[in-house]
Amino acid sequence: MKRFIQFNDKKIDSFLFMQLSDLAKTLTKQSDWEVEFGYQSYLDFRNRKLYVSYFWDNRPIEEKVNGLKSDVCLRAIGNLFHTDVSEVVAFIEQVKATSLPNFARQLFMLAEDLRLEEICKKERPGTKKWFRVRREVYRRYFQSQANVNLVKSVHTDALFNVMYLLLTSESPLEDVPSIHENINRMMPWIRQTVSQFFDAVSTKDIARVTFTLIDALDGVLENDMLNTYFYLPEHGYELEEPAFTIDDLKRKDPLNNCDVLDKEKQGDEDIHEETLPTWHRETSDMTKSFLRFELEQGSQTDLLGEGVREGEEGDQALAVVQGSARKSTQNDYAKRSAYEQKRDVRKSGEGYVYGKENRYAQAIFLSPNPPSFQQMAEYEKKKAEIIPYQKKLKQMIEKTLEHKKTLPRTDLHFGRLHKKLLRLWTDEQPRLFYKKHEPSTQIDAVFTLLVDCSASMHDKMEETKRGIILFHEALKSVFVPHQIVGFWEDPNEATETKQPNYFQTVISFSESLKKQSGAKIMQLEPEEDNRDGFAIRIMTEQLLQRTEKQKFLLVFSDGEPAAFGYEQNGIIDTHEAVLEARKHGIEVINVFLANGDIDEGQQTTIQNIYGKHSILVPNVEQLPDILFPLLKKLLYKSL
Repeated sequence: MKRFIQFNDKKIDSFLFMQLSDLAKTLTKQSDWEVEFGYQSYLDFRNRKLYVSYFWDNRPIEEKVNGLKSDVCLRAIGNLFHTDVSEVVAFIEQVKATSLPNFARQLFMLAEDLRLEEICKKERPGTKKWFRVRREVYRRYFQSQANVNLVKSVHTDALFNVMYLLLTSESPLEDVPSIHENINRMMPWIRQTVSQFFDAVSTKDIARVTFTLIDALDGVLENDMLNTYFYLPEHGYELEEPAFTIDDLKRKDPLNNCDVLDKEKQGDEDIHEETLPTWHRETSDMTKSFLRFELEQGSQTDLLGEGVREGEEGDQALAVVQGSARKSTQNDYAKRSAYEQKRDVRKSGEGYVYGKENRYAQAIFLSPNPPSFQQMAEYEKKKAEIIPYQKKLKQMIEKTLEHKKTLPRTDLHFGRLHKKLLRLWTDEQPRLFYKKHEPSTQIDAVFTLLVDCSASMHDKMEETKRGIILFHEALKSVFVPHQIVGFWEDPNEATETKQPNYFQTVISFSESLKKQSGAKIMQLEPEEDNRDGFAIRIMTEQLLQRTEKQKFLLVFSDGEPAAFGYEQNGIIDTHEAVLEARKHGIEVINVFLANGDIDEGQQTTIQNIYGKHSILVPNVEQLPDILFPLLKKLLYKSL
């Protein structure tokens, strides 16, 4: 079922979200880091997630974009490469013994962010604008927060606000409001100690200065902080494990026997030229374990062998081929689908075969039932409505093919030399060559129509079928192979480790050109959710097996992808699936089906996923009129 991507009940620009995701992968230099929105910005090392803050919501677009990018930069460059995680873990443990743990963690995070900010600007000078905007927004925010906390007599929070203003001030004479009598007396010392953060060159230095401040303020501040301005997670850190060595792979438990010759006896043993049979105490007796060569209790030996003995009739290993053939009672792996076989190897290169977001998705292919009399009648009715389009398109294609067949192929710059050479003297740039007539060019193309069968299509499916029938009949009339596949995900069966996705092929490549094919299209019905990126990758895989020169994938949908655990990253995953298909030479075109006016947000999101190759259909009743010129253009391109 479709719904627009929302965080904290607010719509987020999907294009901006993709920008942040690409930025994170670029800065981390690792493709498996993900961006997510959170209450505060921080880095989750264990789950490899980079959180950007809701703090930037409801702000002018320039402040919002620069602020979110600065969040990504601080985490992807700063925390990932320049924060000492072991020092952070040690700090968190030590601060638990103080009476101001919240204040200490936030002060540590604030100071560490300011240190990392300078590193980011040095390594990436182009980020200076991001951090300038970030500082301006935060200074305004903390000035207002300081006033609010002073009015409410929340002294600890007010002190934190003032400390931020002191650390980000361009003047050493920053005015400090009166907070509390005890705090006011310590303010000169606080000013001096806070300035030590500027000399910090490591996470350890930040922790040391923070503890200096906390130790002094422990008896002055009555309460810990109430608000959370900066977040330092207590968990989610994962230090690198020591690398495996060859010794880790060696067997540690002792063997049952020792057949190694004593050193003092070496040299006295008989030497034989012929190859001796390999013998082992544990395999000396016949057992019923066919082809079981793992030794649970081995014998240590120093014998070296270059070959194996020939098998004999009594060998158990050869009993497998000596027996009579019979049908296996176990699973028939020969009938496994290509997708199931590929699922055995989850990863391809650095990423998952069908994308990280779809690592638990399972493709289930359904065959259509024989069409009923009612479905055949409905098909003929809808077919009659699109016949004028189909005939017109067929005539145009046939005329084009005939024109190419009879088109003169003379007066060329290269080819066979013509006998009439007079133009060599009469023309400045004579065309003296020709080529033999060639037979008419056929349409060397293949199409896949991928139809979204999510629940939100219930009011559009009938009209969508008219457009699909137009494609089917037109392509069939000009002998272009194609397939039509509906797809959906069942949310009732979906779990965190298993998401069944169904693909119903109502028209297959092999049946697409048959005269009576088509009525099965009427079996497409709205079902449940849709995992678009996964479906596009599956169809791409099938199209790449075709030999046609031009390959087209048309995706009929009515909104954004939405499936189990797919709401936030579904847009990015679908966009990446489209890019992957286009890199393989497949033209991916989206036909966006609306039911009324298309708002700007919907239009922007669809264009972010598919780029310029998206056709927006405000009213599904206009679908044949809109698809006709598209089909004409695509077929002409294939001639």
